[in-house]
Parts: sequence; C-alpha cells; structure tokens
Amino acid sequence: MTLIDTNVLLDLVTNDPVWSRWSIEQLDAAALRGPLVINDVVYAELAVRYQQIELLDDFLDEVGLEIRPIPRAALFLAGKIFQDYRKSGGSRTGVLPDFFIGAHAAIEDLDLLTRDTKRYRTYLPGVRLIAP
Repeated sequence: MTLIDTNVLLDLVTNDPVWSRWSIEQLDAAALRGPLVINDVVYAELAVRYQQIELLDDFLDEVGLEIRPIPRAALFLAGKIFQDYRKSGGSRTGVLPDFFIGAHAAIEDLDLLTRDTKRYRTYLPGVRLIAP
C-alpha cells in the first residue's frame, strides 16, 4: 500500500511539464504493488483545485485512490514532530500538513510517494520514500 503525497497528484491535475510523466510512472508502478491511498489532509489540499466535490471525487476514482483516515497515533506523532520542528527554529507556516502525511505513513508502515523529501527524511527518517 502506498500513501500518495499531494504534490504528486498536483502534477497530474496541472499537467506539470517537468513532473507529470514521472508522477504517472510512479503511480502506475505503485499500483502494481498494492492499493494507492490518500488521507484527509491530501484530500483537503487537492480540493483547492476543484470547484465541485464531485469533480475531485471523479479524479480520485480515475486515478484509483482510496481515502484512509489518519490514525489517532499519527495525529499525535505529527504534533510531536511539529513541536520538535518549531524548537529547532522551523517556521510556523505550511509544514503541519507534511507532518500529518508523513506520520500517517510512519504509523501505518506505508510507502510514501512524494517529491518533497527534506522534511520527511529529517523528521521521519524511517518512512520509506518513493522519490526522485
């Protein structure tokens, strides 16, 4: 089972000229290994690109993604990681969603398909990343 980070899906949605091909290839490869999943945070981040919930849900169906809730243990872990991040001088903006996603992968022992590896490698070094 592979948890898909928002940036990979945005490559498809925006038809990113640099990354869409890589992201499609990685999604196809991950699908051969098992189910592709997102969580509530990824869903919310994708929602900004869609005017209607039905359009977003159609995209998820087309890609073959299922939504899994973030386990409570992962929510707790994300809070603790964020606390460590802030203590080490990290900025306040834009990082908590990454910690929710990474902690979800860590707690459920999921592979994480992403292009944004720095925070995951620093704060969740045990998470198996599929990344460029």
